[in-house]
Amino acid sequence: MSISHAPPHPSSPDISPKTGSDPELETGPEPEPELELEALVPSSTRRARVPRWLRRTSGPLALLALWQVLSATGALAGDVLASPGTVARVAGDLIENGSLQNAMGVSLQRVALGLLFGTVVGTTLALVSGLFRIGEDLVDASVQMLRTVPFVGLIPLFIIWFGIGEAPKIAIITLGVSFPLYLNVYAGIRGVDAQLIEAGESLGLSRWGLVRHVILPGALPGAMTGLRYSLGISWLALVFAEQVNADAGLGFLMVQARDFLRTDVIVVCLVVYAFLGLTADFVVRTLERLLLQWRPTFTGR
Repeated sequence: MSISHAPPHPSSPDISPKTGSDPELETGPEPEPELELEALVPSSTRRARVPRWLRRTSGPLALLALWQVLSATGALAGDVLASPGTVARVAGDLIENGSLQNAMGVSLQRVALGLLFGTVVGTTLALVSGLFRIGEDLVDASVQMLRTVPFVGLIPLFIIWFGIGEAPKIAIITLGVSFPLYLNVYAGIRGVDAQLIEAGESLGLSRWGLVRHVILPGALPGAMTGLRYSLGISWLALVFAEQVNADAGLGFLMVQARDFLRTDVIVVCLVVYAFLGLTADFVVRTLERLLLQWRPTFTGR
């Protein structure tokens, strides 16, 4: 009797076709459930955000409310500063009799002329000084010297030179507008990357082509910044200019109100100055967004 140590043969699988109905074979494997992808939302957008216009107006509204409370409680006397209600009533009276509209028209005309002349003068000097070394040697030192002189201090000379009409008022605004534009346009021209100049020269651009396609677009952001500064200074210069024997304009209304201790009229004129300045700045910022679409910048979060 012999004993075999070989392992028993495994039973061969049954490969014969099944005649019975097997639901797994008929329908196949069950499909796996689809995974739903959830979009990732930045944490800054998950919070309930306050509308931007509401945030921008909250500061002035808070100051206005504080002003009204101080006036109503007597902490702020009416002869020191009129209440918001009094200012609004006086503004309505000035609008009704047409005084405010006429004064705004005269002041806007002076600012427009001074801004036009100042833009031409400042930009021209900046181009001459920024594009040419000999222009820089001839122009920049003189402009930098005049820039340090307060333009308000030149009012007596302007009165002697131009009289007491509209000319000295427009000259004051022109002088105040020219320097910010000159500085920013000049800095914009000299701030253009030298590698861009070399790239333009390697592409065969002429000198005028470099100025038109490389230098001027590169200096445009600085020019827009200078224009915004110039607009702010133009309203400041207008206040001083309209103190020079003016017979019309917002400054003339303020001088009359000062003589009669009318703080309500003075506040109305100051509010109009602020409104006109904000409107002009909004126009320049809109123009800046249109002209500088090629330059994406950080806008805050």
